[in-house]
Amino acid sequence: MAKKVLIVEDNELNLRLFRDLLEAHGAEVRTIRDARDALEAMRAFLPQLVIMDIQLPHISGVDLIKAMKADPALDSVPVMAVTAYAGKGDEGRVREAGADAYVSKPISVSRFVLAVEGLAGPLGDGFKRAG
Repeated sequence: MAKKVLIVEDNELNLRLFRDLLEAHGAEVRTIRDARDALEAMRAFLPQLVIMDIQLPHISGVDLIKAMKADPALDSVPVMAVTAYAGKGDEGRVREAGADAYVSKPISVSRFVLAVEGLAGPLGDGFKRAG
């Protein structure tokens, strides 16, 4: 059974990269570009993992993680935070908000997949080759 992963990312290139990697490994993926729609989408989709950009317009990823962890329907969903702006103390602040993993961009593809599977378990039927 494919794992359900929701990606909250406003950058189209990053969003497509994450989605394509996850789908290639067998995950069922939904994407959200506007953080204001994220909680509702999470409640409707009930993912087994959320990949969350931290630098989002309108609502910060940190605030969105805190809102998830305060919601009984979402509080047990693991969160992998990703950010291009990793500064001193950022990882601690993000983990304190409730993130289970912290990955800085640009990502290493193999490290990204290993981090995802470390949180969610095997994503699906394994790597799917086009053909």
